[in-house]
Amino acid sequence: MAETNEIALQVKDLKKHFGGIKAVDGCSFDLPKGKISGLIGPNGSGKTTIFNLMTGVLEADSGEVVYRGENIVNLRPYQVFNKGISRTFQITRIYREMTVFENMLSASSMRVPESEAREQAEKLMEFVTLTPLRGEYGGNLSYGQQKLLEFARALMTDPEIILLDEPAAGVNRTLLQNLLAHIHHLQEEEGKTILIIEHDMNVIMNHCEKIFVMDYGVKIAEGLPDEIQNNEYVIEAYFGHK
Repeated sequence: MAETNEIALQVKDLKKHFGGIKAVDGCSFDLPKGKISGLIGPNGSGKTTIFNLMTGVLEADSGEVVYRGENIVNLRPYQVFNKGISRTFQITRIYREMTVFENMLSASSMRVPESEAREQAEKLMEFVTLTPLRGEYGGNLSYGQQKLLEFARALMTDPEIILLDEPAAGVNRTLLQNLLAHIHHLQEEEGKTILIIEHDMNVIMNHCEKIFVMDYGVKIAEGLPDEIQNNEYVIEAYFGHK
């Protein structure tokens, strides 16, 4: 397991404006290696934009994303993906007219032999309990099953860092507990670094070791769950008063 003080990735003074809107306005944080961390904030605070900047979906106006000593900001998404950073999306992006198995293969690296990719796909489908649905079309899955499929697809290249955008949204309690168990397995048994955007505070407070809080495009707080729950700036951001 990684030591507490190891850093997996650094976000340094990231900025992204859309016209006159400062979506991300000088945000910085160090993501601890081998831990489950949370990124929270009110709607419109810039959380998903940060993920999009970290993974090349959006180009940053300025700032850095440092991973393994390299500034990867403004690389293309496939380049970030191939370096070992994978993600899910707030709205699932599976292929609805492909089977579950075909969806899995579509996320494999071009550098991996087909036999190895198929073996990895079978292993991950079993990991997220989707093997019985391997021949079902993605569009026929329940929303929770689609979330599990997208989660499994994000693991196809054995990434070091996994970014999960609202994994609990629209998922029933049983599937959510299943997903959370898988997330803990990846962190505890495989040493993965995981960052979760989530509005479900029970998920964040009970499953994250460190929490970053954003408001109006900047990080306003970071710390342990107990520290965040009692932080006056966080309370004010969410509720408008102390």
